[in-house]
Amino acid sequence: MRHQVAGKRLGRDKGHRIAMRRNLIKALFRHERIKTTEAKAHAIRGDAEKMITMAKRALAHEDSLREVHARRLLMARLNDKEMVAKIFSELAPRYEDRPGGYTRMYKLGLRKGDSARMMLIELVDREAD
Repeated sequence: MRHQVAGKRLGRDKGHRIAMRRNLIKALFRHERIKTTEAKAHAIRGDAEKMITMAKRALAHEDSLREVHARRLLMARLNDKEMVAKIFSELAPRYEDRPGGYTRMYKLGLRKGDSARMMLIELVDREAD
């Protein structure tokens, strides 16, 4: 039984799973919409929303130490200065008045090769292409 065991393994070992989730979250923030499998989309959604909330709360306070702390935490999770800068300069101010729910997921059907269920995960209130 898997009582109180959080997260999905996604058929990968720990290092591969961490790297994959980090890359998917960075791709979501970079492109603001990605197409991936249903399991991977559900696995990254909570982490991505928590990162935006962390930046939002840091910007809401005038305390510069809180912002530095949040930037360092996001840098440790994403390992990408450009993405951390984008979260603080674009995404957090965009969702300033939204109390959560920064992502939206659409079911796309089955992938042709292996019939995996595909989903489109995107950030809400993004500029149309």
